[in-house]
Amino acid sequence: MSTAAIEGDLPETLQDAVADRLRRAAEEDVVGRIWRRDATLWGPVGTAELADRLGWLTVTGTLREAADDLGSFVEEVRGEGFTDALLLGMGGSSLAPEVFRRSYGDAGGLRLHVLDTTEPETISALAEGLDPERTLVVVSTKSGGTIETLSLFKHFWAWSGEDGRRFVAITDPGSGLADLAERHGFRRTFVNDPDIGGRYSALSYFGLVPAALAGVDVAGQLRAAGVAEQACRKDSDENAGMWLGCVLGELALHGRDKVGFVVDAPLGSFGLWVEQLVAESTGKQGRGTLPIADEPLADVGTYGDDRVFVHLRDTDAPEGDHDAFIAAAAGAGHPTVTLPVQGPGDLGRIFFLSEFATAVAGWVLHINPFDQPNVQEAKDNTARALEQGVDAEDGDLAELLEGLVAPDYVAIMGYLPYGEGVDAAVLELRAALLERFGVATTFGYGPRFLHSTGQYHKGGPEQGRFLQLVHDSAADTAIPGEAFSFRTLISAQADGDLETLRAHGRPAVRVRLAAGALAEGIGALAERVRAGA
Repeated sequence: MSTAAIEGDLPETLQDAVADRLRRAAEEDVVGRIWRRDATLWGPVGTAELADRLGWLTVTGTLREAADDLGSFVEEVRGEGFTDALLLGMGGSSLAPEVFRRSYGDAGGLRLHVLDTTEPETISALAEGLDPERTLVVVSTKSGGTIETLSLFKHFWAWSGEDGRRFVAITDPGSGLADLAERHGFRRTFVNDPDIGGRYSALSYFGLVPAALAGVDVAGQLRAAGVAEQACRKDSDENAGMWLGCVLGELALHGRDKVGFVVDAPLGSFGLWVEQLVAESTGKQGRGTLPIADEPLADVGTYGDDRVFVHLRDTDAPEGDHDAFIAAAAGAGHPTVTLPVQGPGDLGRIFFLSEFATAVAGWVLHINPFDQPNVQEAKDNTARALEQGVDAEDGDLAELLEGLVAPDYVAIMGYLPYGEGVDAAVLELRAALLERFGVATTFGYGPRFLHSTGQYHKGGPEQGRFLQLVHDSAADTAIPGEAFSFRTLISAQADGDLETLRAHGRPAVRVRLAAGALAEGIGALAERVRAGA
């Protein structure tokens, strides 16, 4: 089965179901209704966050006019001696910029740094490595009220010497951040289209301002996105977005609800962004499809029958081990989808195609792909933990893993400092869980994942087992003007998240790691899993 620039290999038992779904999409004019912004496709008239969340459909045309302005702005700040750009943001404000940063490397612009954590060790390390006089701080939040972003702003405002010319805002019109930027004399405020939700904002100012600062050709990204936009207007076999959305949604209804992303270099970080898009859009009302990013590959016989694999295949330099894995997976009866890609310059096309497919999958699953009903709950519990404290007890790993079998999955949630050692150790833990139990695993740093897969954890199918990793470091960083510090904040976020999961009846345990030995502690957990403990 194939469409323009996308190919699928589906077992015969699923081909008829997908074909029926595509016929229904044509009969119900799904593509036409999306482009007419007919919100009744996903819910009744008046449903919150529907009609006012479809601005991403035409943002590429709108922002093409802004490309020259962004280029001039970058030249202006470089001409004044700025060498680094520090982005403060969460979720939809940080993940697309992080993918641009990692995919391009040195693109000839400012060195871009993305800070989307409240972990004080990570914050302090980054601040110590930058020169305040040469760093442009980009404060990015749609609502203007995100506690992590505003806390980071307060810290870096003092760090910068309270110089507004070193600050830029990206936000919605009339937000609290827009007011704050005016009061503090920010160099510039980029006001985004308010009809674009955070996880659909990669091709808006939220994604493109940081990309431009890093030296990315944003006009080229918008042209690439325009190619996907035109393709997704077609109501035919050439509409890859409609086809992909129908495939992922229909397969989820048939139990294939774990989507493993196998991504060729240099786009390996794509999973960070697509995790939020798919998980937060579809994980609600007990339904959804769970994106699995950066999972270690194993023998195809290891995986349960809840899997589908999506391969982003670099056409110029394909990775042979990925090709071999996808071929073996298809041969073993797992559905596979291959999307040819052409390096970082193709990100705009892939972003748009993914957004359109996710909107179509929402129709298939009968859910609203633009709201996030359980995210606020975790925020409220964080606020309560800050004010009152929460008695969140640790738990037993062996008890968490008892009876574990697909379609269950294990979510590893690390309220830890970012680090390559932690990343490598978590990969070993995920490999051990996959080898022993044959189940999907995810990993996210907290609180970043609260703005990503956190919605799926609480609102998706009741299949998750949740392993929260914290550490006992006393290192801390103050938040000027607040009664709490960053250590207090991240601890409250961990407590609030654990409480929320348990309130939803999700099996969740906490394991506390020794400060200074995080990788070793996670490695010990992997050994316990392999030993059957």
